Amino acid sequence: MTLLTEDQPCRFSAPGSPLASMEHYPVDSGPKEDYLDCMEPAVFGAVEPPKRSRGRLIMHGMVMFGREFCYAVEAAFVTPVLLSVGLPKRLYSLVWFISPVLGFILQPVIGSASDYCRSPWGRRRPYILLLGIMMLGGLTLFLNGDAVTSAILEDRNVKRTWAIVVVMFGVVMFDFAADFIDGPIKAYLFDVCSHRDKERGLHYHALLTGLGGACGYLIGAMDWGHSALGVMLGSEYQVIYFFSSLTWGIFLTMHLFSIPEKPLMIDHSSDSSLLLEDPHHNGYGTVHKEPTPLPEMRQRSFSALSEANAVTPSAKQPNSEGQKRMTLKSLLSAMISMPSHYRCLCVSHLLGWTAFLCNMLFFTDFMGQIVYKGNPYAEHNSTSYATYERGVEVGCWGLCINAVSSALYSYVQRLLLPYIGLKGLYFLGYFMFGLGTGLIGLFPNIVATLTLCSVFGVMSSTLYTIPFNLISEYHKAEEEQRKLGSDEPAVESRGTGMDCAALTCMVQLAQVIVGAGLGALVNLAGSVIVVVLSASTVSLIGCLFIALFM
Repeated sequence: MTLLTEDQPCRFSAPGSPLASMEHYPVDSGPKEDYLDCMEPAVFGAVEPPKRSRGRLIMHGMVMFGREFCYAVEAAFVTPVLLSVGLPKRLYSLVWFISPVLGFILQPVIGSASDYCRSPWGRRRPYILLLGIMMLGGLTLFLNGDAVTSAILEDRNVKRTWAIVVVMFGVVMFDFAADFIDGPIKAYLFDVCSHRDKERGLHYHALLTGLGGACGYLIGAMDWGHSALGVMLGSEYQVIYFFSSLTWGIFLTMHLFSIPEKPLMIDHSSDSSLLLEDPHHNGYGTVHKEPTPLPEMRQRSFSALSEANAVTPSAKQPNSEGQKRMTLKSLLSAMISMPSHYRCLCVSHLLGWTAFLCNMLFFTDFMGQIVYKGNPYAEHNSTSYATYERGVEVGCWGLCINAVSSALYSYVQRLLLPYIGLKGLYFLGYFMFGLGTGLIGLFPNIVATLTLCSVFGVMSSTLYTIPFNLISEYHKAEEEQRKLGSDEPAVESRGTGMDCAALTCMVQLAQVIVGAGLGALVNLAGSVIVVVLSASTVSLIGCLFIALFM
């Protein structure tokens, strides 16, 4: 078996034979930042990636800054933009229904496919680049759709119809890609970092997520329409698009070149299929496949890319006869058979995101209609509509407070972790959010609402870090059990992409629930105040679930 240190590897004698010597030998591995891929053909063990510098981890996390910056722009302006182009009120939550349905269906397929990707650029980065381009395209249509249709079409009714179609298509494309990209980003981090660096990396992700959201909401809170830049570019939305596209392009590029990613190697010495597990075991995270003869010695899972994402050396054979095409049916079957602790984590993640999205997606509209008592359907030159726009701008300041508190709370989490653990932090985030949103719904005034916006950041930081820290802990525990020779199905190898995709699927499902039910709920109640109260209720239910089942 081969063990690696940060400087150079050392070789042990094979299992079952007396330990004769332990000597260092040179390996031509390239720069220190690159991976060391060293293995013996008979027995394989998990390889710890080298320690990553703080600068590399921050570069890796910058994509979260850019993503959350664009997300903040979408969250602040999507409802006002859709209502201003004439989308009927009963349909304004439909836009949140289309994208997550597609994502929920395709997310596990893409997540598992990225575990098997043999691109020379690595397994995750090709997917991240494609989704990043889709995000930019969606943002372009979302913020410029109304201006483009107004410039091309003259008939008012035709222009209104096409403006709604173009803006909705842009929102769906952006939302689909922005939600989708989180899974490959987290899997990329897990692949290239040691367990300790994963924790550091997730901390920087949470910090930069908060800072990116704060900057995005700050841009949205400013009045660009009467500025020199607004006059030059045409409107407030074009100024916001300029800053958003520039920020996203720069930080996506930094992320893609942050840490070298080792591609799956081709090994022609073995005749087997691309498997995540023993070919005769169809457990969680596996793909149904034809059984192949096992070698005389049972091979342990190995991957130089991740201590958690195990792939046998035979998995690197691309033209195996036993390999089967991945299908949605096989992947859904694998997800259904996941261990109970993963299933509970997915359910709690679903409850948390449902509550969070209920509040965040409609918060600026809540500020404009309930707190400021404006009317988004009034004429654009009326006092009522101007009041509504003022409420939206103040709502952006509230979401900016949320983003700053998210960044600060990421440090508080590190201080609280030794005392209350991951489960305690998980419970605390849900409880504070449920209590804060409940008070906002009961007392909708400006001061109380802006003050309590800080609890949104607690929930945001919790959702972006704690579940993925738990996955890392689960994989670490399973790896320890595999080292001890456990043959239980619960500790069989799985792809990290599958686990991250399962969590991201819960975000998609939460959007389906919000998109399908919230519009009808608002129509039934006759007021958007029900949105905030629903968020509080679901979050407190999540508290109970974490306390009882996690």
